[in-house]
Amino acid sequence: MDTPLTTPVEAKRALRARLWAARKQRYADTSRAERETQAQALADHALRVVADRVAPGGTVTSYESWPTEPGTEPLNEALVAAGYRVLVPVTLPGLDLDWRPLGSDELDEAARLGLEAIGQADLVLTPGTAVDRRGVRLGQGGGCYDRALPRRRDGVRAVTLLHPQELLDEELPSAEHDQRVDAVVTMDGITWLRR
Repeated sequence: MDTPLTTPVEAKRALRARLWAARKQRYADTSRAERETQAQALADHALRVVADRVAPGGTVTSYESWPTEPGTEPLNEALVAAGYRVLVPVTLPGLDLDWRPLGSDELDEAARLGLEAIGQADLVLTPGTAVDRRGVRLGQGGGCYDRALPRRRDGVRAVTLLHPQELLDEELPSAEHDQRVDAVVTMDGITWLRR
């Protein structure tokens, strides 16, 4: 019996390291003004997805991006301005996700809504490191969204926000527990994926 050279976990780890290095370099090579323009373009495309899928006043999950991730600040501000209820994750010690309203203090436990709050969402926007054309998502490595996404209501779509280079034609390694996503939004546009 042939032994694989790497396990899916090792393959994901190596790919994640390569993609994170590319993100770090891209961040260093891009001016603040360019990053702001890119974040606004991402917001414009993501708002189209939200408007098509979520009734006015509905609930959307988002997140507060790290510097090297596609910027979500303009998106989050626009969602609130448009009247959507926006929930953002709080990563728990066991790497599951609690949820809180955008703008509440992450440390304020009274503001937290619980693990099941993702079930209130009409659309789930997720971070990611890469996604392939089958909807396989490579996250940060902790499995947070793989735990959280099954708590969505039936039919609620999951959409990952990425840099354009992170929507991959090559198939990502995956395991049975990996939760697939329905679409990717980048500053260049929206891509619905084969499932």
